[in-house]
Amino acid sequence: MKKLEKFAPHLYAIFGFIVIAIIYFYPVLSGKQIMQSDIAQYTGMAKEQNDFRNEFHEEPYWTNSAFGGMPTYQLGAKYPHNYIKSLDSALRFLPRPADYLFLYFLGFYILLMSLRVKPLQAFFGALAFGFSTYLIIILGVGHNAKAHAIAYIPMVLAGIIFVFNKRYLIGGIVNMLAAGLEIQANHFQMTYYFLFLFAFVIGFYIYEIVKEKDFKHLYKSFAILGLGAILAIGANATNLLATAEYAKYSTRSNSNLTFDENGKKKTDTNAMSYDYITQYSYGVAESLNLIAPKLFGGSNAEDLGDKSSMYQFIVGQNVPETEARDLVKHMPTYWGDQPIVAAPAYIGIVVFFLAILAMFLEKRKIKYALAGAIMLSLLLSYGKNLSVLTDFFIDYMPMYNKFRAVSSIQVILELCLPVLAILGLSAYINAEETTRKKPLLYSVGIVGGILILLFFGSGMFDFTCDNDKIYAQQYGPEFMKVLKEDRANMYMSTIYRSLGFLVVAFGILYFYTKRTFSQFTTVLFVGIVMVLDLFIVAKNYVKADDFVSKSQIERPFGEPTEADLRILEDSTHFRVFDVDGNMNSARSSFYHQSIGGYHAAKPKKMQEVFDYQIAKNNFEVLNMLNVKYILKSNEEGNQQALENPNANGSAWFVSKVKVVNSADEEMKALDKLKTNDEATFDRSAFIKGVFNFETGKDSTSIIELMSYKPNHLKYISNNSKNGFGVFSEMYYEKGWKATIDGKEAEILNVNYVLRGLQIPAGKHKIEFIFEPDVVKTGSTIALISTLLMLIAIGLGIFYWRKQNNQLAEIK
Repeated sequence: MKKLEKFAPHLYAIFGFIVIAIIYFYPVLSGKQIMQSDIAQYTGMAKEQNDFRNEFHEEPYWTNSAFGGMPTYQLGAKYPHNYIKSLDSALRFLPRPADYLFLYFLGFYILLMSLRVKPLQAFFGALAFGFSTYLIIILGVGHNAKAHAIAYIPMVLAGIIFVFNKRYLIGGIVNMLAAGLEIQANHFQMTYYFLFLFAFVIGFYIYEIVKEKDFKHLYKSFAILGLGAILAIGANATNLLATAEYAKYSTRSNSNLTFDENGKKKTDTNAMSYDYITQYSYGVAESLNLIAPKLFGGSNAEDLGDKSSMYQFIVGQNVPETEARDLVKHMPTYWGDQPIVAAPAYIGIVVFFLAILAMFLEKRKIKYALAGAIMLSLLLSYGKNLSVLTDFFIDYMPMYNKFRAVSSIQVILELCLPVLAILGLSAYINAEETTRKKPLLYSVGIVGGILILLFFGSGMFDFTCDNDKIYAQQYGPEFMKVLKEDRANMYMSTIYRSLGFLVVAFGILYFYTKRTFSQFTTVLFVGIVMVLDLFIVAKNYVKADDFVSKSQIERPFGEPTEADLRILEDSTHFRVFDVDGNMNSARSSFYHQSIGGYHAAKPKKMQEVFDYQIAKNNFEVLNMLNVKYILKSNEEGNQQALENPNANGSAWFVSKVKVVNSADEEMKALDKLKTNDEATFDRSAFIKGVFNFETGKDSTSIIELMSYKPNHLKYISNNSKNGFGVFSEMYYEKGWKATIDGKEAEILNVNYVLRGLQIPAGKHKIEFIFEPDVVKTGSTIALISTLLMLIAIGLGIFYWRKQNNQLAEIK
């Protein structure tokens, strides 16, 4: 019974997390789901895959509905023996997005337990972390993988801390499982960024252990953490191997082209340009949003309310009040350095105040490791606004140039500041009465001083940004004048707000020194104020109105238009090009097989074909991609389905193959290629082989698609001569196998993105089957690693119980 009582506070905390997560997203109780923009796009991309899975109860691992064709490795593919995903599903038992909020709470609570924080303090610390505005807003817009990865990071860090504090068993298990769950979350940018934090923390412990000359402990810690990391990686082998394979063919890898779409020689060989990587660079002054949420206007679509100058201005233009109220709900008040911001990255004025207090009072030197990680993440988030540091990391830090939106590295400080805050609160509560007063005054002086400087320094800012030029052109100078007035008002009001919460938090701690409040009351009151501050801000950006019915989530693009319905009447095999969506919308992928789509790592060659050819209206390229319909809105905004009568079809024989020697030559050859009769082939892409193409054909030569599945295509060919066939399917080197009458044939990459086969004379049955070896290999490794995980956990528990029994006998 006493053992159960020991766990009672933790069980209460977990129950509280469940209740709070559900209450915060209470519409999930009525079956509603949050409308997430990125998830809507994902739904379009994964439609064919999900339909196939439901019909055939297996994985296709390939879809033709997006970008002409691509693997589904980054579209939610399910792999055999992925038991770590089953564990993840068990932990995410709440309806989405309450499941991710619960994981935020749980992971951070475990982290604070590893730092020996008392349960009540850890409970409020977990809430403060979970309600950090950035962590809530990414749930609102649908960055689920990012939220997923962030949620498991505190657990990974907890495992590291447990191990280095000689709690080997619990640390080893927590670290191994959390690392496996973190990798499984499949957001490598977040995982990569947090490696910097791990480096700071591990470096701190190495320094402390070496100083004590406890090398046995050091070696044992590294052995436990190293084994856990290997098994965690192994349990996720299929996804890791598949991702690594596809990455080489995605826009995240370097191009073989040496000239840009304008014909100029490339000066940057990196897959992503410097401007693209640093497009979302945090402004240096904008950092103060961390402690005053609307200092830089909040978001690009802020609700100003009917007390605002903008509302009065709109009503003054004889606009009805109800319409004016709707208009001011989405005002572009944000005036920071980033192009688009859905919400300020607010970590809380009380959190910041307590974190500063920790730097004065917390005796454990791990605070310096956390502070160092905070400073690095803040400086790196400045991107092009601190080019010296950013350029160094892009040029010399492995993998750093593979990720965009550098401002998102602030997730490190989003984690570290709440940790320091709770350590500060704990240290203050436990400090000697004579040592509390000065640190408290210093901390409130520093934080309050920053806010007062901002109050009197408002004249330093003009409350404008680059996007204002667009707003001025659209709405006129008077609109901009009023908008700037509201921005200035928001600036001042958010300072008042932060000062108010700071004074309340300071007052509670001050009265604790006067013994007005008990320890419990002080923690309770400070915790409530700290969480309330964050809760109110976060609730402005993810509201109950954002939840819709399940049926609307399943059909995020609404009902098909008349143009869609017309296309759907056509039972032949073809592709669609959505001009309005360009290459950045998955709407057409939801209803049709599209050459567009929405993904952070698009197929590289398809993107290049679009940039170099389709964007320049090269219809021959659309023809070879079998684009039979073009979706385009007319002047009235109604979508039209324009038929392309010259689409080449699913496959065809050509009379000539132009052999070129580089990717540059092949791309240039597409400029004037007659795609229904000619093909290009880049010999430099193939290491072996002498290519003497036989291209005979006659007027009756034909290749016809007889059966279609995304991962299994069957054709019949008929030609009186040995010929060369071009197939309007995306070439992907790994996994696809071709057979002619059951005998394997070599698939060649032609026309930069398509497949080609040498086909003998006569009538033949041709099949393309997608059976990726990477899935088979990875699944075997995952199974073995999972079994070894279970064995390691079992042996660890057995050894621990044996030691405890021996100690009991000695006593």
